[in-house]
Amino acid sequence: MRRGAPARTSAAPLRAGEPRPNPRSARSSAGRPGAPAGYRGPAPTRSSAASGGPTTAPSSSVIKVMLVDDQALIRSGFRMMIEAESDIEVVAEANNGQEAFDLCAKVPCDVIVMDIRMPVLDGVEATSRILAVHHDVRIVILTTFDSDEYVFAALRAGASGFLLKDARATELIDAIRSVASGEAVVAPSATKRLLEQFIPTMEQPPAREDPRLSLLTDRERDVLIEIARGATNAEIAVRLTMAEGTVKTHINRILSKLQIRDRVGLVLFSYDVGLIKR
Repeated sequence: MRRGAPARTSAAPLRAGEPRPNPRSARSSAGRPGAPAGYRGPAPTRSSAASGGPTTAPSSSVIKVMLVDDQALIRSGFRMMIEAESDIEVVAEANNGQEAFDLCAKVPCDVIVMDIRMPVLDGVEATSRILAVHHDVRIVILTTFDSDEYVFAALRAGASGFLLKDARATELIDAIRSVASGEAVVAPSATKRLLEQFIPTMEQPPAREDPRLSLLTDRERDVLIEIARGATNAEIAVRLTMAEGTVKTHINRILSKLQIRDRVGLVLFSYDVGLIKR
């Protein structure tokens, strides 16, 4: 420690259900009467062209995350991983889905990393309630995968994907950044495993004709079917004899025409309308 430098003091532990103070933004809120704890002040916006992402990317240069889990140790571990990154910050923590829903009205956030099994209000119902009010929030569901039968229901409720609780730090960070930019957390290979694991246990509704299907070209429909089967972009390119860049173009057009947010949504849509059967 430099001579004359003030000694550091340890910050009080964060209580679930409260906004998380952000020391990096202390100067941003200084002099702002009534500014809530954790307020970062106006942040420079990033355009989709500059960031390389879609227009749904958060306007702030820092991705604001809420952690929701009834186990404080799990939240602490994830928080430590996130705080090592300069472009992501934890702005709030909650013990259950109800606390998360209440906090969304007080603390703006871009991404919610949420456990699926919690007391008071579980991750499935919380996802549905939050997205019904806060349409721009992206939700990543935490799961043990092999034993959690509610993941599929959470994806249907609007979650942008899932993440294993024992995920590596790089997987967590990549997932948050991907979801914040409008992509799905579930990789194609994981989508295939998800379908094999959960779809056989779900009651498939009777196939229904959706008028949006008529908006797709034959080629786009072929690409959609391959996505629903869990194929990667590279695999689709080989199977349909097209460049991988062309596959990406088709996928963007399909998402736009069907008004679906991500790849997971395309998989669910394909099963709902009977393009893919078990």
